[in-house]
Amino acid sequence: MSSAVSGLSASPSTTSSTNAFGAMSSEDFIKILTQELANQDPFDPQDSGALLEQLSSLRTVESQLILGDSIAELVLQNQVATAGGLIGKSVEGRDAKNNSVDGLVTAVRVQDGQAILELDSGKSLPMDRITRIVQGVGA
Repeated sequence: MSSAVSGLSASPSTTSSTNAFGAMSSEDFIKILTQELANQDPFDPQDSGALLEQLSSLRTVESQLILGDSIAELVLQNQVATAGGLIGKSVEGRDAKNNSVDGLVTAVRVQDGQAILELDSGKSLPMDRITRIVQGVGA
C-alpha cells in the first residue's frame, strides 16, 4: 500500500529547501491523517501513534535544519560586523591558495556565505585566513 505520508518521509533532505513541514498547518495535518486512515486496510490497520510519531520526527528534523540555517546567518552577520571594524587597519594573512597577502582594509564583501576583506593592494582576504592585524597609518 502506498502512503502519502510515508512517501514524504522517504526524502527528508528535500524539505530543507522548501520548508514544507514548517508551513504545514494543523488543518493540513488532519487532512493527511484522514487520508491515511481512509486508505488503510480495515483488516490490517495502521498504527496511528506511529504515524503521529513519524510526523513529529519530521517536524523535529525540519526545526533543526531551520535552526542550523539561523545560526549560520548569525555567524555571517557577526563576521561582517567584525570585518567592518577592520576597515582602515592593516592586515596580513594567507589567501585561498596559501599565498601571503597584506594591505589596508578598504571594504568588506560577502561571498559564498563568508566575509571577505578587500585590500588596497587589490587583493582579497577571507576573514578566517587573517594572521595579523595592525592599526592603520594615521588612525
